[in-house]
Amino acid sequence: MAAVERDGTRLVRLRLDVDGRQEHLPGQHYVVRLRASDDYTAQRSYSTASDPTDPLVELMVECLPDGEVSAHLHDVAEVGDVLEVRGPIGGWFTWTGDVTAVAIGGGAGVVPLVSMLRHARRLGIADRLRVVAVGRTLEELPYAEELIAAGAFVALTRENLGSRVAAPPYPEEVRDLVDLPTPAERAYVCGSVGFASFAQRVLGEAGMRASEVRVEQFGATG
Repeated sequence: MAAVERDGTRLVRLRLDVDGRQEHLPGQHYVVRLRASDDYTAQRSYSTASDPTDPLVELMVECLPDGEVSAHLHDVAEVGDVLEVRGPIGGWFTWTGDVTAVAIGGGAGVVPLVSMLRHARRLGIADRLRVVAVGRTLEELPYAEELIAAGAFVALTRENLGSRVAAPPYPEEVRDLVDLPTPAERAYVCGSVGFASFAQRVLGEAGMRASEVRVEQFGATG
């Protein structure tokens, strides 16, 4: 582990130097496995936040109640620790800039969208990706400052942001991003099971065809 940065009480950013690393696609994930001295193992999948050309793999982990892996990474992990990782994994939930897309992430679900944003900005194709980031508060939203600086539409549900009253994104707000300046050809949704259902409904109301929506959901039933 090359770097460990704890962000508040719930988030930890990990920067991993992966032996034999294969360049990932924006939207892919890694499996992180912990192994105890008695050989007991626990593993969890985490999306990459890093740009594909970044020499290190960046993960942002949310510490979950009773989460074996996330709690260890948040409370115990230190620079120099060696982790078992497998990846990059996934091909469906990836975006390389080939189509104009709108992407909606809730909470930690913004992490793969950050990788997509970094990829788009490096290639000078940021106009092909419109990001909607949804969080309870600005402090709890991963990469909040970077998302705002990159032009993402941020909707907070527990506090006002500027002149926008606290609320999930409305269909008309998403419709503006689906339609302008060129209609989006694809949509990405990442978040909890409940959030993914909500986001798909809002995209449908905004005019996005269900067949063009790619979903990555997490949680007990994800």
